[in-house]
Amino acid sequence: MAGPQIVGIGGWDDALADYVLGLADADRPRLLWVGTAAMESAERTLELQERLAGRVEFAHLRFHPWPPADLLELALAQDVILVGGGNTANLLAIWRAHGFDDVLREAWQEGVVLAGWSAGMICWFECGVTDSFGPALAALDGLGFLPGSACPHYDGEELRRPVYRRLVAEGLAPGYAADDGVALRFAGRELAEVVTARRGAAAYRVDAGSETTLEARVLP
Repeated sequence: MAGPQIVGIGGWDDALADYVLGLADADRPRLLWVGTAAMESAERTLELQERLAGRVEFAHLRFHPWPPADLLELALAQDVILVGGGNTANLLAIWRAHGFDDVLREAWQEGVVLAGWSAGMICWFECGVTDSFGPALAALDGLGFLPGSACPHYDGEELRRPVYRRLVAEGLAPGYAADDGVALRFAGRELAEVVTARRGAAAYRVDAGSETTLEARVLP
């Protein structure tokens, strides 16, 4: 396996599946789907499984009514761990209650590709912008695998950009924002590449008082 990699996605696009799966050193990657943020929606799980049919060895992690006893073994057996969107605060609380945060860190350090969109983007950073607590956006502490903050759906939700920029100006750690259909790949803790499935969509470095558009490679 390659070194530690994380892919944070502003909002899912099917074209990004090929990109994420291509990071795994396998013709038919072993993929673990983690739908905690969406209350382990059976409908969403089935939809994703059907979309990836024949391309991956698909497994689904459930925490209800309890997680499997071999969480670490399960995680280390994967090529990719994919985390979906939903309520980031609930996701983090459940993971921490069962020690899955530590499991993910070990899997990441061992070369399992960690990826996700929306809540599955925010969770890897020190902090981020979320609607986990209600319709008003707010800051939230993440796992801290990656430095700084994150904001998904930068062009997909009207308030994301102004709220994120305000929070950073007020002292939230600077970080990265991503439009829907845009992915940021980190090698270790450093940004390695930005890719987009949509022409005109972008990712940004957001600091107090400034926003810089990052160069992005358009996927075929």
